Amino acid sequence: MKLVRYGKAGQEKPGLIDEDGILRDLSRKIGDVSGDFLSDKSLKMLRGLDVKRLKKVEGRPRLGPCVGSIGKYMCIGLNYSDHAAETGAAIPEHPILFMKATSAVIGPNDSVVMPRGSKTTDWEVELGVVIGRKAKYVSEKNALKYVAGYCVANDVSERTFQSKLTGQWTKGKSCDTFGPTGPWLVTRDEVKDPQNLAMYLDVNGKRMQNGNTSTMIFTVAQIIEHLSGLFTLHPGDVIITGTPPGVALGMKPKPKFLKVGDTMEVSIEGLGVQKQKVKQDK
Repeated sequence: MKLVRYGKAGQEKPGLIDEDGILRDLSRKIGDVSGDFLSDKSLKMLRGLDVKRLKKVEGRPRLGPCVGSIGKYMCIGLNYSDHAAETGAAIPEHPILFMKATSAVIGPNDSVVMPRGSKTTDWEVELGVVIGRKAKYVSEKNALKYVAGYCVANDVSERTFQSKLTGQWTKGKSCDTFGPTGPWLVTRDEVKDPQNLAMYLDVNGKRMQNGNTSTMIFTVAQIIEHLSGLFTLHPGDVIITGTPPGVALGMKPKPKFLKVGDTMEVSIEGLGVQKQKVKQDK
């Protein structure tokens, strides 16, 4: 299933995309595409619905973040060996974890707004993993059973805020609008192997990132095992799992960061396409 949230920001309703690409309303079946409705039991109920009897949603409404009421938005850094190489970083011994403020999360096609003074705003296509059931001390072998589904994420990053301001990476990752998530949540039964998904990111029609989740240093299952051994993962938590090479920061001899008016197109095989216009904060 492809689960979505549609409507004005802060007023999104749950829906799904049927086999014909038609948006159907789910608001009479579930309260939201959020942790309370992402259990295996809830997803089984949704799969059993007669989709043709669900109300069609007319027009082309805005798509919001594909997960609502996110508890934790966790990010894994330097998780592709070739990306680590382009930034001059060593291969990590354990998954590097930082957090993105949930206030940064926006819909997949909403505008990305560069904060005041930003001159080094960058892009990162990433596979998003959405937790479907409470996970604590989960083994790698069983880890994927705790996943509700997968989505596309763009881990937009202000590199000066990230590395030059005293503190952790979170400062450069949590600016408003720096978390486009969606367009839809694809349930895990439709993703045969999360470690073999092609992914790309274009800026103004030029291919900047072209990778595959097969080159991750730590797999989705290994990440869930590691994190759940440190703290409890809850339904509706989101983990974005690192980016392949091709970010502006890695350009030689001089990076070319995002500027006002640029357009990013972000996609992962089977998970849909995002598109964001870059604007400047007032």
